[in-house]
Amino acid sequence: MSDLFPRGGFARLGYAVRQVDDFFAQARAVYERPVLEESQMSALDVRRAAFDLKRGGYATRAVDEALDRLEVAFATRAREQFVRTHGHDAWMRVLAERAQVLYPRLRRPRGERFAHPTGLLGKGYNAAQVDAMLERLTAFFDTGAPLSPEELRAALFTRSGGKKAYSERVVDVYLARAADILQGAA
Repeated sequence: MSDLFPRGGFARLGYAVRQVDDFFAQARAVYERPVLEESQMSALDVRRAAFDLKRGGYATRAVDEALDRLEVAFATRAREQFVRTHGHDAWMRVLAERAQVLYPRLRRPRGERFAHPTGLLGKGYNAAQVDAMLERLTAFFDTGAPLSPEELRAALFTRSGGKKAYSERVVDVYLARAADILQGAA
């Protein structure tokens, strides 16, 4: 069997080949079924995919880029199925309900939108940078200002500490949910 992705080289760490191959084989089998059943695999499952790092494994960037494309494919297919069954207006109502859950955090004051890291070495994402991204999200919701799901997924923040930082995990989850909404509206 030929490799699905380029290798990172023997001396470099890459994703475990067998794990990646198995995941993509499963994703393909689920995706090719006539009806996509989210209980078997969803866009969220694709986003959450994680692989061990091994010497000589698949190049991480190539796999990550393929996962991004696969996530979009699953999300698009799920949306299309929903719209065929329930209609476009029902889909837009679902997206609006999802957005309403996110919106209260956007109204919090700058620097207070997420929990701050704790502990002696508590580091997290720079709060000012995260707040700037959230202001772009607010503008998207309020005025339709341009913001793509890819921009949210690719957002990078420098690390800070104390009250000038937000806990990374909660920010990541929030931005992932926001990206889902933007993807659904695309």
